[in-house]
Amino acid sequence: MVHPFDELVFSGAVLDRQAHLRADPDALETLRRDPAARVLEAGGMAVAVERSGDGARLATRPVEPGDAGRDLALLGRLGPHLLLAALGGDGGTPLRQVADLLTPQEAGHAATAVALDNWHRTHPRCPRCGAQTELAQAGWVRHCPQDGSDHHPRTDPAVIMAVVDADDRLLLAQGAGWPQGRMSVLAGFVEPGETLAGAVAREVREEVGVDVVDVTYQADQPWPFPGSLMVGFTARATSAELTPDGTEIADARWFTRAELTDAFERGELRRPAPVSISARLIEQWFGGPLTRPSDIGAVRAL
Repeated sequence: MVHPFDELVFSGAVLDRQAHLRADPDALETLRRDPAARVLEAGGMAVAVERSGDGARLATRPVEPGDAGRDLALLGRLGPHLLLAALGGDGGTPLRQVADLLTPQEAGHAATAVALDNWHRTHPRCPRCGAQTELAQAGWVRHCPQDGSDHHPRTDPAVIMAVVDADDRLLLAQGAGWPQGRMSVLAGFVEPGETLAGAVAREVREEVGVDVVDVTYQADQPWPFPGSLMVGFTARATSAELTPDGTEIADARWFTRAELTDAFERGELRRPAPVSISARLIEQWFGGPLTRPSDIGAVRAL
């Protein structure tokens, strides 16, 4: 029996990041001259991908002369090659659309490339003195030449939770500004000084006015849109009365399995994209897949 989290996208492989090379200040220059090195274009939440039928693979290339003036980051080893991300370009294919078609190793490296590109793009200056920073440690640090400080990529932890009530109904909510028909499980960022379980309880209480118990970890997923770690939980509500906050949550409802199936079939709700941990949390409660094969193309086009 396949468990919903067995093949969770971005979480299925331990990557060989070759981190020991980052300490070599000449590592990137050495790799620029290495004919065996490969480059992955990344930028704008997208990466270079080749599609073939129902599958896909990363479209890597050799290092080119034009890469001499570009920001590169060492992703690690992929097969026999050391893989570099060319940052700030046009990746071409939105990663969210094809991540579940890639191998676990390729998906992991692609997620790393997108997350690094997002971080470098949004953190060009030193937070201490405001000076322009420069890439260091093979693209994994931004160094400030003005005050000598080093700054590392940021990952924001977030909790995402499938909450059920005493009748085993699932809580789904519509975020403010979401299109009609889009609902999902609740989620939110972890605040300073807070445990993960504490964040689950706080977010549910703040967003829909419900207290929860039995908060239980299920799985986690890197989510490079733009740079989070989604930590998935289940929890049980102590009451069923929902009070959406009206700010982050526009609507919230309890669903039985039959009601959720009916909402999907009538087009009242969109089936969730299979790439995210939210879909897997719902599937775990539901007891099976939510997305029909004929729906996958439509889901990816959203």
